[in-house]
Amino acid sequence: MTASVTTAGNEPEAPAAASPAKKIEGRSLGQIAWTRFKRDKAAVAGGVVVILLILLAVLAKPIESMFGLDPDALNQDLLDADLGGLPFGDWGGMSWDHPLGVDPLQGRDLLTRVIEGSWVSLLVAFGATLLSNTIGTVLGIMAGYYGGWVDTLISRVMDVFLAFPLLLFAIAISTSLQGGAFGLHGLPLHMLVLIFVIGFFNWPYMGRIVRGQTLSLREREFVHAARSLGARGPFILFKELLPNLVGPILVYSTLLIPTNILFEAGLSFLGVGIQPPQASWGGMLQDAIRYYQVDPQYMVVPGLAIFITVLAFNLLGDGLRDALDPKSN
Repeated sequence: MTASVTTAGNEPEAPAAASPAKKIEGRSLGQIAWTRFKRDKAAVAGGVVVILLILLAVLAKPIESMFGLDPDALNQDLLDADLGGLPFGDWGGMSWDHPLGVDPLQGRDLLTRVIEGSWVSLLVAFGATLLSNTIGTVLGIMAGYYGGWVDTLISRVMDVFLAFPLLLFAIAISTSLQGGAFGLHGLPLHMLVLIFVIGFFNWPYMGRIVRGQTLSLREREFVHAARSLGARGPFILFKELLPNLVGPILVYSTLLIPTNILFEAGLSFLGVGIQPPQASWGGMLQDAIRYYQVDPQYMVVPGLAIFITVLAFNLLGDGLRDALDPKSN
């Protein structure tokens, strides 16, 4: 045991090597949200997969050029004519040269076509999400802040769009514009039509979320302070309210992107989306219907690509929602 050292005044003497007090540092809301997000291992895994998918889509053309890949290259020597053009070997003709196999009748490499289809699906999904978020955010924040007849008018327009038979309308528009329109033909026209149809008719979902958040934010002190200082409506909308809506918009966007990916794949599956010979995940599934009993690998590959992409975005969206709004748990 160590005895306490006292001075003449019978007061305990301070330790000679006292450790300095630890400095307390505050954390921003972003740092707190990032700490919560890192604790969710599923969300982190989803985020990593999403980043890899985006990089794959962005670098799809350079990767194909670097390795000499051609998604439309035919490999008839890998097909068995006696079996109706099915690939030689098991699992759809999987080999070192073709890790995911080749498609029947034409022998095109499935891995290359999945890479080629990634940028198409993600570009359509991101473009449609950006369009719907822009329209929904602007109209939703106006409806929530101004209220009155503005809110009534925008809300009724939302109801009309939500009641619209989107799938039938998308099929009708895509079919009628197959030949060409607006000076565009082929792939650019098909992608533009898909982005417009999916994005323009899905904005009410974002509009309702933004409107509900704005209704609660417009009564906060910072809005009253800005109004008392003479700030006008547009300044309050886009300088005061909009920065506080970034969290809900970001979360909903990550949940809307996989929905748009599925919608694009569905239209391509029905034959009114991306047209061959351009590779797309939905188009590959549509082609695989005829062979799923004799060559299931052909259906598994694009189906798995869609499944992994949608699951990754959903996990990321759930993690962002919990990190930015812990009360939602």
